[in-house]
Amino acid sequence: MRINQSIGKSAPLVPQDKNNPAEPVVIIVDDDAAVREALSELILSAGFQPVSFASTREVLNAVDILDSPGCLILDVHMPGASGLHLQHHLAESGIAKPVIFLTGHGDIPMTVQAMKAGAVDFLTKPVSDQTLLDAVIAGIALDGARRAEAIVVKRNLERLGTLTHREREILREVVTRGRLNKQIAFDLGISEVTVKLHRANVMRKMEVRSIGDLIRAWETLPPMMRETGGHGF
Repeated sequence: MRINQSIGKSAPLVPQDKNNPAEPVVIIVDDDAAVREALSELILSAGFQPVSFASTREVLNAVDILDSPGCLILDVHMPGASGLHLQHHLAESGIAKPVIFLTGHGDIPMTVQAMKAGAVDFLTKPVSDQTLLDAVIAGIALDGARRAEAIVVKRNLERLGTLTHREREILREVVTRGRLNKQIAFDLGISEVTVKLHRANVMRKMEVRSIGDLIRAWETLPPMMRETGGHGF
């Protein structure tokens, strides 16, 4: 089957367990009901959960579904706000949802704009099932990687929050300048023994076993946090 403008019936398929956070949800946004149903059937056949909407406004009104793991399949030209507008809005709102564009009216400038904004792919109708499913699988994998990274960042921020001001100073000296205990002691006007104690506390609180692990944890922090040495936390 190829997805095109004249496939299927008019009623969209919406799974009953669309709010199950353990299963990837593929959000389909297209103003053509026949396309929505055909896409939903294809997504279901691949073992994913489809949820369809007829406009970008409907998607934005369904905030909870945007929090679920998965990706978006967007048409470009729709009544009201376009798919490109929705992509831009989600990015500005901090919703890093992988987007696949599927349109019957694409052009090179539009494709470039979408891809520069982070789209997984820009496909033109009709498209083969396998090509579309490959893009969906890539989008779901990207979303999974981003979510895993976000968990690591959150965990390290929480650990950073347990450090004292002095411990953060020493952390920064170690991970950004590679300073030795005696050098840190001289710079901060404290004893080397005190530096060793603070450094041991940093390792324990950040739950790392080596300086390499400490540096890797540090590098997961947001750039602004690293620039301030964690003092803006």
